[in-house]
Amino acid sequence: MNELLLIVLAYLIGSIPTSVWVSKYFFGIDIRDYGSGNAGATNTYRIFGPKWGTFVMIVDMMKGIAAVKLSLLLPYYFDHDTLLTNLQVGLGLAAVIGHIYPIWAEFKGGKGVATIFGLVLGISPVTAVCCVGVFLLVLYLTRFVSLSSILASVSFPVFILVIFNVENDFYRIFAIAVSLMVLVTHQKNIGRLLKGSESKVPILKYRDRRKEKRKADF
Repeated sequence: MNELLLIVLAYLIGSIPTSVWVSKYFFGIDIRDYGSGNAGATNTYRIFGPKWGTFVMIVDMMKGIAAVKLSLLLPYYFDHDTLLTNLQVGLGLAAVIGHIYPIWAEFKGGKGVATIFGLVLGISPVTAVCCVGVFLLVLYLTRFVSLSSILASVSFPVFILVIFNVENDFYRIFAIAVSLMVLVTHQKNIGRLLKGSESKVPILKYRDRRKEKRKADF
């Protein structure tokens, strides 16, 4: 019963629609009516700039961490590593589902990438840092947040199953499921990437301008 109550609480935490509340209370609009229509950090970055995009990303990430840390309320699990990890994964997934289908925002939320990252950070920080490395590298090379998120999520099960060889079967299945879920939630982005119509985030513009200038010089 205690576990069920924590899972419900984790879902409610995940349901906090950060970008929707920011857009409504600070700008008087619903961000889901603009840009990509997604209630996440990337669309917030595009519509309101890096300050608010970063704020939304951090809060959404903290939702995943907070959900995982709810496990601290059940001391029984502290002496059972496998059971503790399984509980943390379950709580984190409840938060991710809440982010994607938030009860506080008509069940129309974001794609859950930041909350998933918070979940992984709360359970296995080293793996999370490795995935961030993949994300930042791809973002630096392409400026596509969607592609960066997709490749970082695909790298997650690679780190868990191959590089770190985590023995917890439930966590291994979870890693694969996360990768598949991100692929499913990014279908439209994948389509736009293939068509060449996916928008880039406005970072590293000076680098791109230098490249264009060099090409023009030649």
